[in-house]
Amino acid sequence: MKYFSTNNKELRYSFKEAVIKGLAPDKGLFFPVEIPKLSDQFFNELPNQNLAEISYEVAKYFVGEDIEEKELKNICKEVFNFPIPLVKVEEGMYSLELFHGPTCAFKDVGARFMSRCLSAFAKESNKDVTILVATSGDTGSAVANGFLGVEGVNVIILYPKGKVSHIQEQQLTTMGQNITALEVEGTFDDCQALVKEAFADDELNAKYKLTSANSINIARLLPQSFYYFYAWAQLQEKNKEVIVSVPSGNYGNLTGGLLAKQMGLPIHNFVAATNRNKIVPDYLDSGKYEPKPSVQTISNAMDVGAPSNFSRMMEIYKEKYSDVIKDLKGAWYSDEEIKVIMKEVFDREAYILDPHGAVGYLGLNKYLSKEKQVGIFLETAHPAKFKDIVEDVIEKEVEIPNYLQECLKKGKKCVVIGKAFQEFKTFLLQ
Repeated sequence: MKYFSTNNKELRYSFKEAVIKGLAPDKGLFFPVEIPKLSDQFFNELPNQNLAEISYEVAKYFVGEDIEEKELKNICKEVFNFPIPLVKVEEGMYSLELFHGPTCAFKDVGARFMSRCLSAFAKESNKDVTILVATSGDTGSAVANGFLGVEGVNVIILYPKGKVSHIQEQQLTTMGQNITALEVEGTFDDCQALVKEAFADDELNAKYKLTSANSINIARLLPQSFYYFYAWAQLQEKNKEVIVSVPSGNYGNLTGGLLAKQMGLPIHNFVAATNRNKIVPDYLDSGKYEPKPSVQTISNAMDVGAPSNFSRMMEIYKEKYSDVIKDLKGAWYSDEEIKVIMKEVFDREAYILDPHGAVGYLGLNKYLSKEKQVGIFLETAHPAKFKDIVEDVIEKEVEIPNYLQECLKKGKKCVVIGKAFQEFKTFLLQ
């Protein structure tokens, strides 16, 4: 499999090159030259396979010869060793719980897969890899956990000051070893812009072997397609149309789902569900894509005003708006609407939604016709990561998983920087 840049379709890179570079030299995102169509036999066997087996069967088409078959199987077995259950919330509506990994967020899937791929490639090189990652909450901790103590890899996390939850910040700033946390006086978009500018800087690239672990990295994005196949495998009601609602910020999670559909997964429609940062729902309404400065909400992982993966979404549909809106619906919700549905679902079904899952639920509920359809929404983070908000809404204490409890006991270690690129560059060069 070869990859091109979304800014130049004539360029060609291997999977290994795309993963190590993270971002193409022309600042485009890497995208596969072709999306494979999976066989009827693959879909027939899905219900009898576990997540690691499914992941290997999909991954092998995208990895090609860059990772040997045995090692790729071992990577999938090691990465996908935690449950991703499809849980019935109410009649015709299911939650795909993606928060049972080591850092209690869906980012564990992509971050762990990418870390093992990069580790395999780092063994072949005599130069350390430096990973730059911008996070609006969960990405950083998942990446840090995935790479913690990995030889030949250093991780620098940029997060927006005062715009992540307390538990998320503790996860980002308490790992140490080969993990450095930078608290940026700005927004997530500012953090993401610093990372992109670093990749384009000749002096930094001469000194470091830079790559990214955001969903701009193809090895973070591709595994996010795997669990859509696993969700479908667990679903009993395959005689109905399937609608999937994806709480969305940088749109890597949704792009993974759209890739799965292109590979043949029989999903009827997706819902791009988000908060007040409604750039993609606005595009779906008008056909005009207009990035805007992000605004802060209680569903902070979706506080993104210029989603990177929009260009990949457009690549899937060859920028044909009429095809996009056949597969994709948009929805957005205010903090108050999110709180109301969290309380309502808890009181009615005794199911605890985190603020992001609540957005997914709302988006699904808007478009789902239960007579002929069945719906899945993605629960992307454990409710305990938003403990104060969730407990205030549902008026009940939320149990904190052991991993998060350990993070809360540790001392915060980070470096505060402004949003000017020169300050970031100076830090890196020192």
